[in-house]
Amino acid sequence: MNNLFITFEGGDGSGKSTQVNLLKDYLDNLNFETIKTREPGGTPSAEILRDLLTTGEVERWNPMSEALLMWASRYEHLTQVIEPALNSGKNVICDRFYDSTYAYQGVAHNLGIDKMEELKKIIIGDIEPDVTFILDIDPKVGLKRSLDRSNKENRFESYNIDFHNKIRSGFLEIAKKNKERCVVVDASLNEQEINNLIITVINNLIVDK
Repeated sequence: MNNLFITFEGGDGSGKSTQVNLLKDYLDNLNFETIKTREPGGTPSAEILRDLLTTGEVERWNPMSEALLMWASRYEHLTQVIEPALNSGKNVICDRFYDSTYAYQGVAHNLGIDKMEELKKIIIGDIEPDVTFILDIDPKVGLKRSLDRSNKENRFESYNIDFHNKIRSGFLEIAKKNKERCVVVDASLNEQEINNLIITVINNLIVDK
């Protein structure tokens, strides 16, 4: 098959990282060369930016400054990790990509998706995932899961519930506008049920490719 660029999106505590790991294991078992990575982060310099973005007080960054740091991190990640892997024939599974910036900064921070789209064109061009899984969950449930993990990266979790409701709405709007690319998955299902749904989609893509 031709290689795939697969992204996972969703609010905090939606279970993205678990599903990234399960899908990586599945593709490895099929002997498909696959890397997994994440945003913000994925390179040494981008991981430094991740720490700055995901820790500290919610007021640490002005929304536009926050968005620009996200795009800076993404450019490093794309040019140093994602594109080289895809160009060498590997599959790439990424825990968050530009849709997160659209939902978090564009919608929840009210910067506007149009403005984020302009930045996308300038910074990363027309690259698109082959498929994006949006794990949809009630923000109250997701936040409880996330906070139960006692992760130090809790800056975004510290925002109020209205912020997280906007994030959810943002992702669902993105999915509605990108039906060919985005698959909305009910993240209230158990891990194996979610994995089964994802594998069904991936198997169909493998056949089509």
